[in-house]
Amino acid sequence: MQNGRVDVYRFRPGTRPVVVSLPHDGVYVPPEIARRMTPEALRLPDTDWHVSRLYDFASELGVSLLVATHSRYVVDLNRDPKGVELYPGASNTEICPTATFDSAPIYRRNRQPDAAEIEERIARFFVPYHDRLRLELSTLRETHGVAVMLDGHSIRSVVPRFFEGVLPDLNLGTAAGKSAATAIANRAMAVLSSFHPYSFVRDGRFKGGYITRSFGLPERNVHALQLELAQKTYMDEAYPYTYRPERADKIIVVLRRLVEELVRYAKEHGR
Repeated sequence: MQNGRVDVYRFRPGTRPVVVSLPHDGVYVPPEIARRMTPEALRLPDTDWHVSRLYDFASELGVSLLVATHSRYVVDLNRDPKGVELYPGASNTEICPTATFDSAPIYRRNRQPDAAEIEERIARFFVPYHDRLRLELSTLRETHGVAVMLDGHSIRSVVPRFFEGVLPDLNLGTAAGKSAATAIANRAMAVLSSFHPYSFVRDGRFKGGYITRSFGLPERNVHALQLELAQKTYMDEAYPYTYRPERADKIIVVLRRLVEELVRYAKEHGR
C-alpha cells in the first residue's frame, strides 16, 4: 500500500524465463467505486476465484508470478483499452464492465463511470499492470533469449451469455496460433490431454484475451498462452464460492505439470 492506496499488483520474481499472469484474481474495490455498486455486484461473482492459490507453486519452479489485486469490475486488465471487441459478433464485456456475466447491472442507477473516469481508471490500474508484465517479459527475453507467459483464468462452467452448454474443464488459448509457436502449444496441449477425466480444448470459445494477444510475439521468441479453467474443477461455482481442496489438489497437479513443461520448453529454446 502506498499513500493510502492498495498496490495494483503483487509480483514475485523468478529465475526461469517463464511468468504466470493472473489478471482477474483481485477482489479489492476502492470505496469510492464500491459505494456506487449494487449489492449483487459487490459479491464480485465474475472473479477468477482462488486462482492465485492454485498457482502458488510457481515460486517453487523458479517462475515469476504477477497477480492483480483489484477486481475486474474496477478495470478489466484483459480487455483492449481502446474498446476493440475480443470476439466480434459475440457478447463482450467492457474494460470497465457495467453488467455481470448474468447481465445484471453492476452499478446503481445512473452511477456508471463516464468516459473521463474510465480513462482515469485505465491510467491508474491498467497501465501499471501491463507495464510490469511488459518489463518482465522483456527482461526474460534479453536474459534468456526466450520468454514464456501463461495467463491464468477461471470461469463458471455454465455462462449462457458467452457460450452454449458446459465449458470444457481446460481451455487453452493461443490466439488461434498467433501468440505462441506451434511447438510449445502442442506440448502444452499434450499435458492437458493426458489427465483423465478432464475435458479439454485448444483455441475454442476462449482463444486468449487482450493480454495473450498483445504480448505473444513468437517470431521474437516470446510466447503467450492462456488457460481458462472451469471453476467446477476446484470450487463451488455459486456464492460464497468455496474452495474445495479435494478437487483443487487434483487440478493443481495438472497446472504444475503444464508450467513445468513450459519451463522445459524455455530451457530448450533459450540461451
